[in-house]
Amino acid sequence: MYKVIFERRDDSIRCKICERRCSLKDGMIGICKNYKNEKGELKPTAYGLISALEPRPIEIKPLFHYWPGSWALTFSGYGCNLYCPWCQNWELSFSAPKMGRMIKPEEMVEIAVRRKMNGFSASFNEPTIHFSYLIDLFKLAKERGLYSMMVTNGTFTREALLELMEAGADGFAVDIKTCPDNKRFLKYYDPVKVIDRCADILKRDGHVELIYLVVPKFNDDTACVEWFLNEVANKLGLEIPIHFNRYYPAYRYDEPPTSRLVLIDIKEKAEKMGFNFVYVGNIGDTKMETTYCPKCRKALLVRGGGYLIYSRLDERNRCPNCNTLIPIKGKVVQRSYLDYL
Repeated sequence: MYKVIFERRDDSIRCKICERRCSLKDGMIGICKNYKNEKGELKPTAYGLISALEPRPIEIKPLFHYWPGSWALTFSGYGCNLYCPWCQNWELSFSAPKMGRMIKPEEMVEIAVRRKMNGFSASFNEPTIHFSYLIDLFKLAKERGLYSMMVTNGTFTREALLELMEAGADGFAVDIKTCPDNKRFLKYYDPVKVIDRCADILKRDGHVELIYLVVPKFNDDTACVEWFLNEVANKLGLEIPIHFNRYYPAYRYDEPPTSRLVLIDIKEKAEKMGFNFVYVGNIGDTKMETTYCPKCRKALLVRGGGYLIYSRLDERNRCPNCNTLIPIKGKVVQRSYLDYL
């Protein structure tokens, strides 16, 4: 039986899955296009409808401190609760559910086991809007020893987050879109609430890595970046991994790609504040994606092309040179991609 979170009102119901909290009269569908008021009940409109399904290394998410070197069966549906004009996956995110492959949670788990996956990644479009499906899938995955993680904009409600983590989700690659004063394009997005939800995840022993896509003329100004770094330092701490990623033109946003110099400058600013694990993505630079020991600066987890190339961590996830513990969720999986074919 699928699970939903909503409250009834006089002539409508209010969805409590994401922070949009859509108010729906009978017959209305939410902004995400995945939930509908059917005679006073909130029901999913496309449960199990899968738009994409493929094995992917965890480093592509990006997650660098969560089961390094592992592979996740990555899947998506249709729709989103935000509409970023630079979305790379707009064909899926901005589409209403349509014809596709219906895969029951039980079947999805069997596919993962058969393909020798280490876990699941809900990705490509915003996974929160497939809440009911994720709950059922993650419970089954946990029973089979598979991890479950989400690439998300982090706009789930606290109630929804607790249900997801109870079901088995413990890895979150969370996009931080912008700062509170910037409502251009994303009127309903609140980065303060998103970072607060990240704090909730950490308190419950979940893993969070933050992704800040540096978009020219949107969130690349000094004030916005400094707000982000200060908020994260105060609420999440300096050990949180941060990925500053390069934007490329997509959909309806055609500014040139983010300057490499801007990205490196932001990375250096974060490191001067004391952040230990700061990465720059989408520029094809192995050094910018490698995990270095914060004490002795030895290269410990070397990555390139979206893969873990090799690890120097010992079995306790410590630097072999100075014994510094590197925060890792799960364990390092040293296997060739050929093992998953």
